[in-house]
Amino acid sequence: MKPLSKNIIFSLVTILILGALFSSYTLSAEKPAEISMAVLVQEIQNQVVEKIDIEGTEVSITLKDATKQITRKESSVSLSEVLIDYGVSAEELKAADITVVDRSTRSYFLGVILPSLLPLLLLIVIFFFMIRQMQGANNKALSFGMSNAREIKDTKQKMTFEDVAGAKEAKEELSEVVEFLKNPKKFSDLGAKLPKGVLLMGSPGTGKTLLARAVAGEAAVPFYHLSGSEFVEMFVGVGASRVRDLFTRAKKSAPCIVFIDEIDAVGRQRGAGLGGSHDEREQTLNQILVEMDGFDPNIGVIVMAATNRPDVLDPALLRPGRFDRRVVIDLPDINDREAILVIHAKNKPLAPDVALRRVAERTPGFSGADLMNLLNEAAIRAARRNDSTVSQEDVLVSIEKVLLGPERKSFIMSHEEKKITAYHEAGHALVAHMLPNADPVHKVSIIARGSAGGYTLKLPTEDRRLHKRAEFLDDLAVMLGGFVSEKETFGDVTTGASDDLRKCTRLARELVTRYGMSETLGPRVFGEHQEMVFLGREIHEQRNYSEKTAEAIDLEVQKLVDGAMQVTRDILKKEKSRLDRIAQELLEKETIEKEAFEALLTAA
Repeated sequence: MKPLSKNIIFSLVTILILGALFSSYTLSAEKPAEISMAVLVQEIQNQVVEKIDIEGTEVSITLKDATKQITRKESSVSLSEVLIDYGVSAEELKAADITVVDRSTRSYFLGVILPSLLPLLLLIVIFFFMIRQMQGANNKALSFGMSNAREIKDTKQKMTFEDVAGAKEAKEELSEVVEFLKNPKKFSDLGAKLPKGVLLMGSPGTGKTLLARAVAGEAAVPFYHLSGSEFVEMFVGVGASRVRDLFTRAKKSAPCIVFIDEIDAVGRQRGAGLGGSHDEREQTLNQILVEMDGFDPNIGVIVMAATNRPDVLDPALLRPGRFDRRVVIDLPDINDREAILVIHAKNKPLAPDVALRRVAERTPGFSGADLMNLLNEAAIRAARRNDSTVSQEDVLVSIEKVLLGPERKSFIMSHEEKKITAYHEAGHALVAHMLPNADPVHKVSIIARGSAGGYTLKLPTEDRRLHKRAEFLDDLAVMLGGFVSEKETFGDVTTGASDDLRKCTRLARELVTRYGMSETLGPRVFGEHQEMVFLGREIHEQRNYSEKTAEAIDLEVQKLVDGAMQVTRDILKKEKSRLDRIAQELLEKETIEKEAFEALLTAA
């Protein structure tokens, strides 16, 4: 039942209740004194009666002192006859001013029938309301197995490829789907069949949902959007029923697009659950497979799905004839990041000093969602400072907030801890500056952010997809820069390097076991990684090598770490004066930007 109908019924019930109370109050109010006919005769003879009104059998008397009285007579006899029989003369009757009042239907209804009908009407309204509620519950029960897909038809919210920056290859691939939807006859005349399914694969936040909506906007067709988890319920058969209802609706609206977000929630490989063949999720997946096989490819219904875990999908979903096309959406490169920033900056007043190209250079590895969040955080920071525009400083500070977390201004370090942190970060920065294959240093700070007591921001000069062994070896040395700096300067180490050591060990092991970059063990991959999600996320490694090989792997990992540590130690011993200079600058200013850092190192 709609809220407006509920409000109307509630108001009506309230009015009826008030009317019943008011009528009851009126009926129970103080009534005129009821007298006998003999008393009336005596009052007439004493000439104290002002007037007499007769309405049916009821006689209303008004005395000269304004007192109200009533009496009753027989309906078949007039009052004059009764009074004459009691001995009242004609002159006395004339002085009494007797008036006969006609009893109207309206007054009779208001005075007699309405007070009796109000409780009955109130019961009828309450009964009607209960019936409507029961019908609503029955309708919900009957619609439990129907699809909850949301259909988007609003032209005001129409999205096109121009609204999605980057992803050039993906948009080119999807533009063919738009052509299929706009002019299917063009392809069917040549014997080509429309793709039944398009699978969008990519990291979270890369714009898979936006691209699906852009396809619908370009083709100007209905767009059904729902999540894979909406199919799965605790009741057996509900998911399959919703799948059937979804495809029935889609066929009636053809040509159209059905978009299933996070399809891995229902499309995981079958046979892995504890419920066997009766698992509700598997039944739902089976129904999706049957429906995709069942409709004519030229009918114009295209199923689009998005996932960031294509490796866990059932092979039957990925075979030709179901999801015919697989579109990979990568993280944006520097040009795409700049274009994405331009789109998200449209409704934000940017200061003249904001250079989105520089922001794009500082955000490698950011997805489209990360960039949107970045500009949003910058706008929030500007609003907190009561500025009318978003400055470059707001944007650059927001990058660090997105990467590392907010500043912990309440975190107060002692002078000794501050000095250790300064030498730790100076060690990272100096080693990164001296090694040729390490990324350039953009910022060094000892201001606590997130869980880090300080940080060294290193960013690549260009986007890279392939990494050389020399780059990894230099990264190992940079990771150990803080640890070695603490040990060489203070003769002891702290827990501040624990995260660096963890990352260093993991990278060294990956060089040996995943990338085949070990000179001793050669180009081999050791172990197969599988994700176990039974009682939580756990990465399980299936060993396909012997204990002797495992010992060799450990020795090779140790060799890589020791070699990186020796490189780091040599640099810090040789450049001890520079290390002290950087640490002293950090103790004084707490933060060193790229230009000041390079000027500090080139100074005599």
